[in-house]
Amino acid sequence: MAPEPSGRLCGVILDLAGTVVDYGSCAPAGVFIEVFKRRGVEITTAEARAPMGAHKRDHIAAVAAMPDVAARWLAVHGAPVGDADIGALYADLIPLQVARLPDFSGLIPGALEAIAAFRERGLKVATTTGYNREMTDVVLREMRRQAFEPDVAICVDDVPAGRPEPWMALQAAMRLRAYPVSACVKVGDTVPDIAEGLNAGMWSVAVAATGNELGLSQSDAAALPSAELEMRVRAARDRLAGAGAHYVVRGISEVPALLAEIEARLASGDRP
Repeated sequence: MAPEPSGRLCGVILDLAGTVVDYGSCAPAGVFIEVFKRRGVEITTAEARAPMGAHKRDHIAAVAAMPDVAARWLAVHGAPVGDADIGALYADLIPLQVARLPDFSGLIPGALEAIAAFRERGLKVATTTGYNREMTDVVLREMRRQAFEPDVAICVDDVPAGRPEPWMALQAAMRLRAYPVSACVKVGDTVPDIAEGLNAGMWSVAVAATGNELGLSQSDAAALPSAELEMRVRAARDRLAGAGAHYVVRGISEVPALLAEIEARLASGDRP
């Protein structure tokens, strides 16, 4: 018989871009635009961001399958995009993304303090990401320079499939020896992040203001009139809540305050 949660959480599993580093998840969006542009096909920022959180090859395939993008590709190349094209686009993306990451791996304000709060509660901390291992290692190196190293770091190369499937979160929990999974919290900024946590049987917490759903760098967000910024954050909150997140917060700095409530729910018999 599987053990019941004691009412205490045991692990926190964090997405990287838009959650811990890279305010606005700006590094991946620009690269997707560039790789399609190099093949003569223009895509919009909204199109580039729509599948964010997935394995980057899957992300490319999802963008290419969008009807408007598929029509543009057909007009330029005279044939529908094929699997070989997806592979070539992904091959183009890898070096571009690796080169871009050092400039977009700054910790999001409040991340270090939140992680310290997790560890003060005795929680183990892991990360999962749609980046491959080469990309992930760049981000890990940059995070170490800023005084954060997760206990475990899982990427799409470590599992059979990336988000929305649960394998990265489950692999992270296994490597942490954090069990039962209903006593783990998954935090991310995209709809696939939420699905990863839910499909793994974990509490799913979404961040709305620092990630892909808002899609603004810290400086661009600060430059908006406050009323417009709040309207956009509310829209991001609504999309993430609609995807099934148990909680939606502005950013990782607000996650520690949720933990006591989640533990109270566990103690009362609630499960994710």
